[in-house]
Amino acid sequence: MSLEFSSSGDTPDFEHVIGALDDADCREIIAVLEEPKTVPDIAEAADLPLSTTYRKLDRLTEAGLVSETVGVRQGRHHKSRYVTTFDRIGIDLDDGRELRVDVDYSQARSLGIWSELSREF
Repeated sequence: MSLEFSSSGDTPDFEHVIGALDDADCREIIAVLEEPKTVPDIAEAADLPLSTTYRKLDRLTEAGLVSETVGVRQGRHHKSRYVTTFDRIGIDLDDGRELRVDVDYSQARSLGIWSELSREF
């Protein structure tokens, strides 16, 4: 049985997506990203060490499931924030009995919204 990947946007590497979803820490990070968060906030919410959180965010970013943006300005420094980039990931069998993965990327969670917000402060 072969695997097929389809997407409504850019196509990330299939193995990266499945690998990230197979990782319990990555799934926990996705679960806590209801809104953009900084790495320390993600680490605290997911109950993970900072070093692990950075590695898992790199993995999720490489898979195209999370994006980084510059957040609200604090003093002279900008803090990076992370946000999920998808609304749904589906895995099913097509008519040829082949596995198919479909990623629906979110328009509402677009980083552009959060980038505009950061300019207001």
